[in-house]
Amino acid sequence: MSNHKLINWLIFIALSFIWGSSFILMKEGLVALTAYQVASLRIIFSGLVLLPVAIRSFGKIPANKIFVTFMSGTLGSLLPAYLFCIAEEEIDSALAGVLNSLTPIFVIIIGALFFKARTPTNKVIGIIIAFSGSVLLFFSQPNFSEKSNFFYILLVVIATIMYGLNVNMVHRYLNHIPSIQIASLALGLNAVPALVVLYFTGYFDLELSNKAVISSTGFSALLGIGGTAIASIIFYMLIKRAGAVFSSMVTYGIPVVAIMWGIIYGEQVGWKQVLSLAVILGGVYVANLKFKKEM
Repeated sequence: MSNHKLINWLIFIALSFIWGSSFILMKEGLVALTAYQVASLRIIFSGLVLLPVAIRSFGKIPANKIFVTFMSGTLGSLLPAYLFCIAEEEIDSALAGVLNSLTPIFVIIIGALFFKARTPTNKVIGIIIAFSGSVLLFFSQPNFSEKSNFFYILLVVIATIMYGLNVNMVHRYLNHIPSIQIASLALGLNAVPALVVLYFTGYFDLELSNKAVISSTGFSALLGIGGTAIASIIFYMLIKRAGAVFSSMVTYGIPVVAIMWGIIYGEQVGWKQVLSLAVILGGVYVANLKFKKEM
């Protein structure tokens, strides 16, 4: 394996860990805050931590790319943040994680329909294998519940469609712009509408000295700084290094991290979970076999 591919896989693993841990942070944030407040704080904190870079980047990014950068932040971070938080009030994190793995499929569909992108056969096969492993992992959970809510499931599916569109947009229109510039400006601009939403949700009318509110705000801040700001920079970097399809497959690493957290919290992990993880990783490997022919 070349150093280039090795670095891509290390980035892949890092993103899987960060985003796989985000579901836990969301749940902790929702203890004392509403879904809209957690999502708003997530984007605001991500924008604040990158604000100095965003100010410097504003003059470096071509004027005709500013709107695309803003839309990248809207489709890749702002709207999905709200959709996932709202959905997790009614559905399990495990189900949200499995649905999130629809992203690579939408990357291919949207790329083919709107961006004239061609996807090698091995990547399609790899995605099918990895998605199958993700579904198997969900159904193999000891506490699996058949109870579901179609509306909230649909919210997560819509978020993955937005992810698919964003990945193709970045790969096509922002590929020549440094990753940190894209992430900082995208999140900085989207922090403004997030602040408006936070204001109208009544967050500033809460007892901000309350320990539960402070705790949930802290988890939301951590979610924004790590799960959005830092992760977005790394993700934009991976898109430019490895292409749209491979980058989007980081969603298959999320269930793996979820299982790791389950082990830490004393949950039972049997051969079914291990087999499912092997299928997921096998699919990602197959999809990356012909890396040089990336879309």
